[in-house]
Amino acid sequence: MQTETLEQIQNFKGKYPKQLWYLFFSEMWERFCFYGMRGMLTIFMVDKLVGLKMDDVVANKQYGATQAFVYAFTFIGGLFADKILGFRKSLFWGGFLMIIGSCILAVHPSQFFYIGISFTIVGTGLFKPNISTMVGQLYKDGDARTDAGFSLFYAGINLGALLGGYICIAVANGEMWQTLIPINLRWNYAFGFAAIVMLISLITFTYTKKTLATIGLPPTSISENKSKKWYEYFVYLGSLAIIPVIIIMVSKTEYTDYFMYTIGPLTLIYLVYELIKLPSNERKKMYAALAFVFFSIFFWAFFEQSGGSLSLFAAHNLSNTIGGLHLDPNGVNNSSNSLFVIVFAGLLGMFWLWLNKRKIEPNSVVKFGIAFLFLAAGFYIFYYLKNLANVDGMTSLGWFAFGWFIITFGELCLSPIGMSLMTKLSPQKLQGVMMGMWFLASAYGQYVAGILGAGIASDSKNATNLQALNVYCQGYKQLAIYALIFGVVIILISPLLRKWMNEVK
Repeated sequence: MQTETLEQIQNFKGKYPKQLWYLFFSEMWERFCFYGMRGMLTIFMVDKLVGLKMDDVVANKQYGATQAFVYAFTFIGGLFADKILGFRKSLFWGGFLMIIGSCILAVHPSQFFYIGISFTIVGTGLFKPNISTMVGQLYKDGDARTDAGFSLFYAGINLGALLGGYICIAVANGEMWQTLIPINLRWNYAFGFAAIVMLISLITFTYTKKTLATIGLPPTSISENKSKKWYEYFVYLGSLAIIPVIIIMVSKTEYTDYFMYTIGPLTLIYLVYELIKLPSNERKKMYAALAFVFFSIFFWAFFEQSGGSLSLFAAHNLSNTIGGLHLDPNGVNNSSNSLFVIVFAGLLGMFWLWLNKRKIEPNSVVKFGIAFLFLAAGFYIFYYLKNLANVDGMTSLGWFAFGWFIITFGELCLSPIGMSLMTKLSPQKLQGVMMGMWFLASAYGQYVAGILGAGIASDSKNATNLQALNVYCQGYKQLAIYALIFGVVIILISPLLRKWMNEVK
């Protein structure tokens, strides 16, 4: 295989570099693993037969805690990749830990739940931020095609999420392959799929790294200094040594509270230290990046009801047909958003390019504001479902999926654009850290999502199914109002943020 230099990679012709497709497929299979397990967490925790037998309130908090740690560790993973391992080694080691975690869950989900999840948390933290950063490095600074590239990459994320999000929960619920898999092994098989596809992801990346020139290699100070090689071994051993601590912290949600109260302030202190050393123009760009990080917390706090309260809502209050087609309601909840991203992400990326050529593309700040407006509209549709319910508290699966259709456009205006901005606004030496910071914001969003979902579930305790539906829908109306307010505020302050961003679009 003929290798290319970094300059040759970045001078690619057409809309997308070929390396983007390789990273696309590696990320796709990793997201199958991640979203497959994410979609099963809450349902497995409340399962009264072979699950953890939690009530809905505890399950929401537990879900928020687990997901918060997943995303919080992406910051740590980005830091170690920047300073010691490089993106390639960090990604590979993280993927290996995810495989171990999935295999542990496949052996005995209820007995080894916290052990398997803890391996997955650490592995995801090392994997997730670094492959996204490598995508950003395929482009030169200021390349107008960057947003389109991240939109396509985001489609790969969601193709994996679509497959894993539907297949895993449908198998666990007995909606798929029920004649092939014994009832008592459905959860084992569902978690086992995640291990298999993660192995495929690592094999794909092993091929991909041969085409990346210098992208993702360890820092020069580490790779050229043999006396510092032990730093790498320290990371490997440290990531294993922290797993028992994660097991304890994830199993006790009050420890998650302490962690979240600590990690945010410590991260800001570290960033202040780094900001002091930057020139004024770079510092203002970082201010803008941190503003995007701040607002994204609230977006994800609402959006990530999908794995908590919306998962329980789907299980108890949604019909199982759309247009006569029988579907698993939770499979639809887990995967419909991903399906819409796959269909529209590439088209939206090309639409941004079309607007850019005509100099009428909305700037990134306005896109953020628009994202919240779509989010508000989607949650209002979830609220409207109360008007379509029957006397048993069952409502339309089709309209529920339409709510996700609307929210998807909000996600496409924020998430791939946000990842792109982290690379464009951050200096080279801090790109991994800032990508990790982007996912740390998601951690806080997940944490708040669990609290919000627990609040909704608490209000519906001892209620009939119809009463519970009304409580859930009323909660979604409140989220719609808050999302609308955030969208308007972001658009109003967009001139200030654009000034901090300087020449970055």
